[in-house]
Amino acid sequence: MDGYNPLYSLAGLMVGMLVGLTGVGGGSLMTPLLVIAFGFHPATAVGTDLLYASATKTVGSAVHGMRGTVDWAIVRRLATGSLPAALLTLLVLSRAGTTAKETGATIAVVLGVALVLTALATFFRARIVARVAPYFDGMSERRLATLTVMLGAILGVLVSFTSVGAGALGMTALLILYPLAPVNRLVGSDIAHAVPLTLIAGLGHWWLGSVDMMLLASLLAGSIPGIVLGSVIASRVTDRVLTPILATTLGLVGLKLIL
Repeated sequence: MDGYNPLYSLAGLMVGMLVGLTGVGGGSLMTPLLVIAFGFHPATAVGTDLLYASATKTVGSAVHGMRGTVDWAIVRRLATGSLPAALLTLLVLSRAGTTAKETGATIAVVLGVALVLTALATFFRARIVARVAPYFDGMSERRLATLTVMLGAILGVLVSFTSVGAGALGMTALLILYPLAPVNRLVGSDIAHAVPLTLIAGLGHWWLGSVDMMLLASLLAGSIPGIVLGSVIASRVTDRVLTPILATTLGLVGLKLIL
């Protein structure tokens, strides 16, 4: 376990500001930063970031809950698929050994693919939803519930393996499945679902020994004021500027991890 490094808190501050500005999950930004800039083993970066995400998303979930912008039926459907999938993924990781060189290489590649997909979902979200959503319009409630559980299972695997997926990817899929639902309720539901998922996955990684607690504390020390600051200035910065920059950054980082 490394000692305190103020650069970790600075990284938390920067990522927290971007999360507050863009709403993109911290895992898309923090995990690759820990791997590429600070040289952490991919499993340690993923495990630490999951508990970091759980702490920060708990606050966001509480706010959405108090405002009534959480659809708990959607949350239950997602969790029905994601929590068992997360446990199975953790079991696979425990068998493979999280500190093994091969495991680290595999996590890095899957993380890279997830980041490229996140970049595409961030940049082309409106077009994707507009093109695909009509095919799901008028779907029976039973089939919709089944697809939501399947989405949860996919997110459970991705999040447990890479800490990426519950943000931009999950939100894009929810907009497609529930085109008539208010966007703020889908955002609140996505955040609320991420709390138990990241907590269980993060605790699983802690049990496997792939969490750095000093790093976690350092990140939280910077990210909490960063999120507040980013949220305050978010209304002054246009998405037309932020979205292309963020999507391009995620795509380039993803390609670097893959290649």
